[in-house]
Amino acid sequence: MDRLLRFFLDRFVRRGSITFVTASGSTFTCGDGTGKAVRVRLTTKEAERQLLLDPEMSFGEAYTDGTMLVEQGSIADVLSIILDQPDIMPRWAKLQWWLRYLVRNIQQFNPRGRSRNNVARHYDLDGRLYSLFLDADKQYSCAYFETPDTTLDDAQLAKKRHVTAKLLVEPGQTVLDIGSGWGGLGLYLAEMTGADITGVTLSTEQLQVSNARAGEKNLTQSAKFLLQDYRDIPGPFDRIVSVGMFEHVGVDHYDTFFKHCAELLDADGVMLLHSIGRSEGPGITNPWIAKYIFPGGYIPALSEVLPAIERAGLLVCDIEILRLHYAETLKAWRERFMARREEAVRLYDERFARMWQFYLASSEMSFRKQNLMNIQIQLTKRQGIVPMTRDYIPRGEARLRGIERKQRPRLQIAGE
Repeated sequence: MDRLLRFFLDRFVRRGSITFVTASGSTFTCGDGTGKAVRVRLTTKEAERQLLLDPEMSFGEAYTDGTMLVEQGSIADVLSIILDQPDIMPRWAKLQWWLRYLVRNIQQFNPRGRSRNNVARHYDLDGRLYSLFLDADKQYSCAYFETPDTTLDDAQLAKKRHVTAKLLVEPGQTVLDIGSGWGGLGLYLAEMTGADITGVTLSTEQLQVSNARAGEKNLTQSAKFLLQDYRDIPGPFDRIVSVGMFEHVGVDHYDTFFKHCAELLDADGVMLLHSIGRSEGPGITNPWIAKYIFPGGYIPALSEVLPAIERAGLLVCDIEILRLHYAETLKAWRERFMARREEAVRLYDERFARMWQFYLASSEMSFRKQNLMNIQIQLTKRQGIVPMTRDYIPRGEARLRGIERKQRPRLQIAGE
């Protein structure tokens, strides 16, 4: 088993330096010796067998279960090397990748009931967990780092400002926020623009926090949050925004999503979609992520999104690619989580804490080392709705900064 493991790992790990210690005690080092050296111990023969049989699934499982220990460096350091190899995955795992690709539509089949169950598995966890690592506004999506030294809270505020400027929201307009999370973006839109916001979520935990925050800010008349599927919302709306929700829609539901958005959007309306994307072609959700973190989730390629937009009759006005912004966001989340890791253990247990360490580290390195990015797609139903040049965006951001300074909006959740 040791020789077989070394044979395959030697052929995959060609950059960096990883020392593996097997369950029987033998040691070997893979890579070209560059960068920070790390050391990993596999504690059982079963973990070694699974690593050979299904590396994409078993690597995360071994760390989560404690059968793979990082003895030098951190799991983030290990994943920084693993996800920076010439081959995006071990060659012996490609057959499994194709098999998973063939059944991806089944895994991403998200009717209303299944969508709600999938959301509950991730977003209805103990709310104190997310307070351990998110910013004060509980923004659980890619931040917008205007400078390298921007803090997480300022970067999340900049994201809301950037999104709002692209929406061109006017006082009194109606805005639908699809996937409204803990209410931060909707409340920002209501406070900064004077618009009437309707936010929809499938998470009971998020719904309770959102409505509590609206009450705390005396915004219950202008910011309403509903426990409702986007497919059941009637329109029309002057503006539609969706941040960090589209990854849960599923490939087979893209036509439904954009056609319903087209029905909901006023003839002179503007929509902004903010989503994770992949810079290469269609793929699959990492099996470990699909099983333990985001069941039913999928990160789309632009080549999968744009045809559905076209079929819905929507007009693409602007596409912006945010490349390393999510890597920096995840780095901040990971560092904050590690600083309060013992609290996560008390909320759940040690295994859960290891699982979330792996999730945050692997996500960060996927953006930093591989093909993930964030996309913002601005849509209308006809020409002439948004300005011809993009200079309206920084102007809008500057105007919003002025309003922020005057209003000094509180960004704490209810009870904090």
